[in-house]
Amino acid sequence: MTVTITRTQRRFVLPESELPTHYYNIAADLPVPQPPPLHPATREPIGPEALAPLFPMELIRQEVSAERLIEIPEEVREAYRIYRPTPLQRAIGLERALDTPARIYFKNESVSPAGSHKPNTAIAQAYYNRAEGVTRLVTETGAGQWGSALAFAGAMFGIETKVFMVRVSYEQKPYRRSFIESFGATVVPSPSDQTNAGRAILAADPDSTGSLGIAISEAVEEAATRDDTKYALGSVLNHVLLHQTVIGQEAIAQMGMAGEEPDVVIGCAGGGSNFAGLAFPFLADRLAGTRQTRFLAVEPASCPSLTQGEYRYDFGDTAGTTPLLKMHTLGNDFVPAPIHAGGLRYHGMAPMVSHLVDQGFVEAKAYPQTACFEAAVQFARTEGLIAAPESSHAIRAAIDEALAAREAGEERVILFNLSGHGFFDMAAYDAYLGGGLADGQA
Repeated sequence: MTVTITRTQRRFVLPESELPTHYYNIAADLPVPQPPPLHPATREPIGPEALAPLFPMELIRQEVSAERLIEIPEEVREAYRIYRPTPLQRAIGLERALDTPARIYFKNESVSPAGSHKPNTAIAQAYYNRAEGVTRLVTETGAGQWGSALAFAGAMFGIETKVFMVRVSYEQKPYRRSFIESFGATVVPSPSDQTNAGRAILAADPDSTGSLGIAISEAVEEAATRDDTKYALGSVLNHVLLHQTVIGQEAIAQMGMAGEEPDVVIGCAGGGSNFAGLAFPFLADRLAGTRQTRFLAVEPASCPSLTQGEYRYDFGDTAGTTPLLKMHTLGNDFVPAPIHAGGLRYHGMAPMVSHLVDQGFVEAKAYPQTACFEAAVQFARTEGLIAAPESSHAIRAAIDEALAAREAGEERVILFNLSGHGFFDMAAYDAYLGGGLADGQA
């Protein structure tokens, strides 16, 4: 069958038969290996036994694997078919508004049941936990997208789920809480009085707005102290980034349908999962020296781990209970300003993303939230989609790349990840449209 692509085609949709069959593991292609996690006491590389209280063995195996392709179980692929493959869309309306010669494409991950990319790993983690007899999962969530995804996946696989939600988001996004509870999960504002870590934070600061680092401490503590419970993480670690590579694999095929190759690939970055999911499959060719694509990770100016943090070993949580990870970090005790992009309020960055930045394969940029909402509103008015505050950072960078192409008078193909919709974030849009939103504030 011959498919004719027009210059104004907006959507590129793969058939279900083209759903990826394997996850892509970038660790296999690194020219310099990623520094290993360390035991906090001995400073020696940890073994699988250190992670066994938190994760099932198959996820631990994936975490340390150097195998290039890891097969996706058929039951996981069947669950993905509810919403995958997701569409690739060309932002023709935005291009016209910007009067740019650049062509802008975005991978629309907002079409999942949870409204974001997060189910790509939530489904996999729920499956692997159930396969090893786990009946209960506990996690943290920032803006609520990860909590929503795990609640959805838990309901699908019959696993009880508890979510520690960063307090400022718990208060900002009541309908996100209701969404999580609709899938049968329990939601607790963090810091809470249910863990030693939470009680310690509240004793020092009863009005704490919370952070992902604090919520991780609470979730890890509960998982480590209950025999029936494992911990599920929505970003940062290698196995999570691995599951997200279905995004980039689909996007490569869809860009082929469009007859294009991206000059720059963009994703917002808090912990690193949606950026990695889109970028890593494209990066394989860059690592092999056959592609010169640029890769841009975009973060909030109020939580700038990549652009202002140190690249060093640090704890992944506030209480200091996790192994030490080499990553770009602002310090595990850093509490970000209560911006609306709650999913980007993390003190560190995925070790694999940090390593690629350190090696010069990935660029980083930070924006204040008002500039991002300005971009998100322009995107909404030209493309008809309300983006999550997190995704607005990628939109801001894509617009700036398109404007730079206009100034240079050059064609440029831009690809970004629309990691989620903003339907539960209208209070943030209301604040911005009403003139009451300041940088670094809720």
